[in-house]
Amino acid sequence: MQDAHVLLPDMSSCLSALPGQVTRVSYFAVFDGHGGARASRFAAEHLHHNLSKKFPSGDTENVDKLIKKCLLDTFKQTDEDFLKKASSQKPAWKDGSTATCVLVVDDMVYVANLGDSRAVLCRLEAAAADGQRRLVTLALSKEHNPTMYEERMRIQRAGGTVRDGRVLGVLEVSRSFGDGQYKRCGVISSPDLRRCQLTANDRFIILACDGLFKVFSADEAVKFVLNILQEGSVEQRAGLTEEEVRFEAACQQLASEAVRRGCADNVTVILVSVGF
Repeated sequence: MQDAHVLLPDMSSCLSALPGQVTRVSYFAVFDGHGGARASRFAAEHLHHNLSKKFPSGDTENVDKLIKKCLLDTFKQTDEDFLKKASSQKPAWKDGSTATCVLVVDDMVYVANLGDSRAVLCRLEAAAADGQRRLVTLALSKEHNPTMYEERMRIQRAGGTVRDGRVLGVLEVSRSFGDGQYKRCGVISSPDLRRCQLTANDRFIILACDGLFKVFSADEAVKFVLNILQEGSVEQRAGLTEEEVRFEAACQQLASEAVRRGCADNVTVILVSVGF
């Protein structure tokens, strides 16, 4: 399996100090490797440590701007560190990896992503006239596919080509960690950044590699999870709250259903509960 994931519900232990007005930081990430598992494992092991070293601290102004810069710098350093290690091997490693990282700073979510792993938020809007709450699925990440206009133009300007929807007819994503042999062809490790303010109407965030979304639309995945969370009684388990049991069951059943639907790819799913 070439996927890797990281769950740090409380990242405070990794940080030397929090900015004055921040009380909690959480970090969740999915990495989908290709050409081997070394790039995804490296990113899973090192990215949050690089992030913690660069994270703003003390009584700083404009924390939002500093966090975004921190994420950009962290992705750049993690990629450079892996490429340096990969190129020093004999033969050189050719592994690459997507990345979708969710950083929750109090009630603000920052998502940085490369490639085609995704993050989506389930929001239940206020009740309508009929008393029903409207389900809204919010995309928190942007896919990086070589066929997208901006991505294709960058690749072509760098001297690369897009054939059969792939960089040089081989690589399915246009941004990634690693993939040293494609970096001269316009493949980059600069993530897209998105920010979202959490509200009392938000239920959960799904992070998953593209294996899930090959057989589920984002809306279908959110509805599938919501149905399981709203089911009747659940079996009690020692050491877990009822909500934790429900979320664990929903996560496992979503991944299992993706496999049942015929997904032949890796399926890694993280389900993050949003509670106020």
